[in-house]
Amino acid sequence: MIAIACDHTGLKTKLELMEYLSGKGYEFKDFGTNTEESCDYPQYGFAAARAVASGECEKGIVICGTGIGISIAANKVEGIRCARCTETYSAMLSRQHNDSNILAVGARVTGIEMIKAICDIWLTTDFLGGRHQKRIEQLIIE
Repeated sequence: MIAIACDHTGLKTKLELMEYLSGKGYEFKDFGTNTEESCDYPQYGFAAARAVASGECEKGIVICGTGIGISIAANKVEGIRCARCTETYSAMLSRQHNDSNILAVGARVTGIEMIKAICDIWLTTDFLGGRHQKRIEQLIIE
């Protein structure tokens, strides 16, 4: 199950992306927003991130205008490693090296076809572990 959330600027992209990925067999839990009325991205980023951190959802995708604000919000939740990606290489490495568990994309700065490609790579790339695991462990704040 994928947690998915957006602010008002990401709504159209979220809906297109859900339709695309649903066609590939992915299931979602939608944490909003579901309107184009201006809203604040943190509440939606937090909601999706909490679902991933708790184990309710395996991974998450969050969307705002640039992907920056909502990724900052998601990363405030303990256990989240949200990566904002604008192309497929970063998406791949964010999974292989950083074990990112949430992907952030920007609806205003990245086209829908590139976002689809980013998601395809991100959702199918595994964490490599090994030497990268000790770095992930260093991210835990005690």
